[in-house]
Amino acid sequence: MRALIAGTCAALAVAALAVAPSAFAADAITAQYRTSASGATVDQAEPWFKLVNSGTTSVPLQEVKIRYYFRSDTPDVGYRFACSWAVRGCGNVSGTFSTITGGAADRYLEVGFTSGAGVLAPGADSGDLQLRFWRTNWSRINQADDYSFRGESTYSAWNRVTVYRGGTLLWGTPPGGSPPTTTTTTSSGPPNPAGPALFDDFSYTSSSDSRIGQRGWTVRSGGGGPGVPGATWDPSRVTFPSVDGSKVMRLDSWNNGSSARQTEVYHQRKFFEGTYASRVRFSDAPVFGPDGDHVVQTFFTITPLSAPMDPSYGEIDFEYLPNGGWGEPANIMFETTWETYQAEPWVADNVHNEQRTSYSGWHDLVFQVSGGRVKYYIDGVLVADHGDKYYPETPMSINFNLWFIAGGLVGSGAERAYQQDVDYVYFAKDQVLSPAQVKSAVQNYRSSGVEHVDNV
Repeated sequence: MRALIAGTCAALAVAALAVAPSAFAADAITAQYRTSASGATVDQAEPWFKLVNSGTTSVPLQEVKIRYYFRSDTPDVGYRFACSWAVRGCGNVSGTFSTITGGAADRYLEVGFTSGAGVLAPGADSGDLQLRFWRTNWSRINQADDYSFRGESTYSAWNRVTVYRGGTLLWGTPPGGSPPTTTTTTSSGPPNPAGPALFDDFSYTSSSDSRIGQRGWTVRSGGGGPGVPGATWDPSRVTFPSVDGSKVMRLDSWNNGSSARQTEVYHQRKFFEGTYASRVRFSDAPVFGPDGDHVVQTFFTITPLSAPMDPSYGEIDFEYLPNGGWGEPANIMFETTWETYQAEPWVADNVHNEQRTSYSGWHDLVFQVSGGRVKYYIDGVLVADHGDKYYPETPMSINFNLWFIAGGLVGSGAERAYQQDVDYVYFAKDQVLSPAQVKSAVQNYRSSGVEHVDNV
């Protein structure tokens, strides 16, 4: 069987003009393809793949990319990807969309893998990759003019699907035209000082400072979730003290075992793709009173939920729980990207990573939103990379809040309060900046005496 596969692969590779440069001369991967949606027009395209290693070397799937080429439909409303089932695990499979010009296709789906997908040994195959994608408004897809489409219901080698390892083409014939240009925005140089940005050093006098509202911020008041039932959001507990010679925004939330006063500050809903950053001081213990409450300290963005399972909802979270909560026994940091949810009965559609360690003290938090991926960094280290259907679709507000999980207060009537400090917040629109570039941009603002900028 292996000899038959190798012979078929070699013949098709010649016909396809697939290349295997000397760097990967022993690599040979065949892309087999079938579809479970063979109609000329469909609600969602369903390209299924199986990769066969007909070479002599083991190939880490993390280094492999599959590209399925198609022609976008009018109007171009964008596409969403999902993995229905995969032998190697859907959690180890990603899909992003990019554009190409000048050939028989103007778009492609690129399928990638994490390290958890393992290695493709000589003679082995990847097993099924049952994938699908659809238009964001669920209008029908015309597959008849799609370069990589073939209405076959059984697997066979197909040279209109390409396979790359580390940027080297191993299999298939691309549709031609110019080199691919991904939808990811990159920035190899310094931040563009003239680009749209928000920077706030939080140099305010109090929560009633008129400049707060003039600059688009709201200090929340009244009731409502999240938090302890009946809790109020207390503007007076948002203050702006000097810490180590620099003004900070301080959220100070209080409870006495039953009632609670929580704090939240949020900006206008106008932020979408780009780089978000803040320097935040988390705390593991209350400033006074008994410890142990399930408290949540945050930096996040959000699009409000207009109805249960609202597809336009979006949320990108850093959430630190110093005393645990949500089933966790001790301190934990969550990075969570949301598709949507409903409250009753509770249904959460999100993806998250976590670090089970203390983050007490100051930390630099950065997340990048671009090209279908949301990447989270803590102190310059990448800790999460999310995308696919969880990628946000609508403008969001920037938020900080400090609140208590319902049912998570320790059994004491003594008063206690927790604090979270925020040194600054920064957003660079449509720029993907590294944590080092963020730090440089903030230093430039401060060395120039700039306390606030907002031209987003």
